[in-house]
Amino acid sequence: MIALQISPFQYVANGIVFSSIIVLAAIGLSLVYSIADFANFAHGDLMTVGAFSALFSVGIFQPMLGDANIFGLPLWFFVALVFGMVAAAVIAVLTDRIIYRPMKDSGSIGLLITSIGVALVYRALVYLSFGTDAERYGVARQGPIPWVRETLGIAVTPRNLVVVGLTVLLVTALHLTLTRTTLGRKMRATADNADLARVSGIRTREVIIAMWLIGGALAAAGGVFLGLEELVRPRMGFDILLIVFAAVILGGIGSVYGAMLGGFVIGMVHELVPLFNQWGIIPVGSRYAPAVAFLIMVAILLVRPSGIAGDAT
Repeated sequence: MIALQISPFQYVANGIVFSSIIVLAAIGLSLVYSIADFANFAHGDLMTVGAFSALFSVGIFQPMLGDANIFGLPLWFFVALVFGMVAAAVIAVLTDRIIYRPMKDSGSIGLLITSIGVALVYRALVYLSFGTDAERYGVARQGPIPWVRETLGIAVTPRNLVVVGLTVLLVTALHLTLTRTTLGRKMRATADNADLARVSGIRTREVIIAMWLIGGALAAAGGVFLGLEELVRPRMGFDILLIVFAAVILGGIGSVYGAMLGGFVIGMVHELVPLFNQWGIIPVGSRYAPAVAFLIMVAILLVRPSGIAGDAT
């Protein structure tokens, strides 16, 4: 039997889609670390909460909106995406208000351990509400876009373009928020030095709320896109969490733009492993892709310990 040869550009296209998901998740994780000053191990399960919140809303919006579609995807999916983002953002703020804020004096290690417990609670609530089986959003499968396949020789579906396009839109909106708005300046000042920002008159409590809202919404978007590309599973966020952490560490802990770059690099390496194997560069298959991504991370950190965009200090 002759093995089907896949174009290298197909692996690149797959890498861009997967990187989009990792970038969205990594941004939220980096925001929490830079402003709240702890590694939030509940972030992956917050992605799951957002994905299942969107799944819950599908039953509400699908009958209302019917067959209307945008960019080849049903309109109700986009409304469900927004619902999931809002739900995750609200849950993130409530979690901070009820759990993290009262424990802020326990320090970074105490909050880190607490976040592990929060992750288990999130997952348990998902199990109780939706069961243990994998689900789908019900978006009909679509074939590759003909003109893209004929022109570039790669299979790209409308849902791939929607994932990448919305990721670019969300990342651009965050960039403009951080660089062009008063809230963004307050967030950057708080991340640099929370005590100095407080003395300067910045209401850091409001900044922390904004951080949870933004981080939760982006985590949910990443979870919904992951569920759209694969399946909506109770462990989906937990299973991808270490890859997200690798992206944040590679980019430079606490750097939002580093998280974007680290997410792109880790996501691309993860999807390019079969191509590297095909070329004889790496003698392992796709099942070892996460391990290869971590090895690449370690190799880069040996050269630049602070990460790609991290502070030398």
